[in-house]
Amino acid sequence: MFVFVCAGCGARLTTPLSQVALPDHAHQKYGNGIRLPVLMESGTFAVDPEPSGPPWRAWEEIDPDEAAARGIYASVHALSDGEPGAIVIAPGDARGTVLIPEKGGGYCCGLDWADGPNMACEACGQPVASRIDDCSLWQAVWLAPDAVRRLPVDGADVAPLSWGELMTEGKGTPPYEPIATWGSRLGSHHWWSWSPQWEAAAGRALAHLLAASEGRPVTVPDGLITEVFQRALDALLPAGPPARRAVLAGPGQPVPDTDAHILLVPTHPQTGKTWTPSGPAASAYRVPLPFGVWLWLASPEQYLPVPASGGLPDGVLRDDPPAPLPHHLFRADPGTFRDTLVRLPAVRSPWLRDILDNLTQHMHAHLF
Repeated sequence: MFVFVCAGCGARLTTPLSQVALPDHAHQKYGNGIRLPVLMESGTFAVDPEPSGPPWRAWEEIDPDEAAARGIYASVHALSDGEPGAIVIAPGDARGTVLIPEKGGGYCCGLDWADGPNMACEACGQPVASRIDDCSLWQAVWLAPDAVRRLPVDGADVAPLSWGELMTEGKGTPPYEPIATWGSRLGSHHWWSWSPQWEAAAGRALAHLLAASEGRPVTVPDGLITEVFQRALDALLPAGPPARRAVLAGPGQPVPDTDAHILLVPTHPQTGKTWTPSGPAASAYRVPLPFGVWLWLASPEQYLPVPASGGLPDGVLRDDPPAPLPHHLFRADPGTFRDTLVRLPAVRSPWLRDILDNLTQHMHAHLF
């Protein structure tokens, strides 16, 4: 475990924290006026390896070879020339900081980091972090990598869980959840929808599925995984050539068949490493899914609005509502899809670049 301190004066800025993988939805912008919860679990932190924040350079100012060296293979609006390695924590884990009033960028419904760091070290006044709580953004505190230092906490090292331990102790991420808005004159309200975490995870995975397809149709297993991926795959990939088969694989799952070309596998929630099979299946393309999403697909939890066996006694009326379900077909998160696809070398293929260039039209068709 670690604590983060001010690089200027050494004052402590966080509680003790354990490192975990950066969530797929860390930079997701979801809907309009939506009240999203806290990004990180209390007691954890994650590191974004990429540069973030100002200064920014427009794509037209960047040489393609420079962009490729940074792992960007298709055009983006702008690239950050800020420091890499921003650290994200839960707001409740920050200590010894104060808001900087003149750095209050955002203010649609809260704060964002449009004006740079908006939190300062209480002891010395140096800007050290950005508090994010504006609408449609995940609530978080992002520590500036050049303004803080990480110090180990003695005697508190904890080894990452094994895949077997994760299967026992890990929790699945439900595919549906209530989505809330900020209050208005009519008051706040919420409705049941697809989980934003699932939409972000699917955006990342769909980019990989398209890259793995090599321009051929792709099939996925029946069930919830079909609802999540098959409609977009059928719309974005050509019909006709022999299909490539994608299967769910991972700890506790059957050994993939030799004709499985693509494996949907979990990423470790602590280390971020992707599960790797042994044997011939090791050569298949591995599509990463967050462990919680993958676990729900591998072992879905059933909603039980009525007793699991038998029926209600005579004369007893049901007073529980039916299980809530989304009112629309699943749509992958377009921002996460775009950010993933531009970082895959396969996007240089003309057919895949065409999908990226027409992302707005695909959004209008409700694929995203």
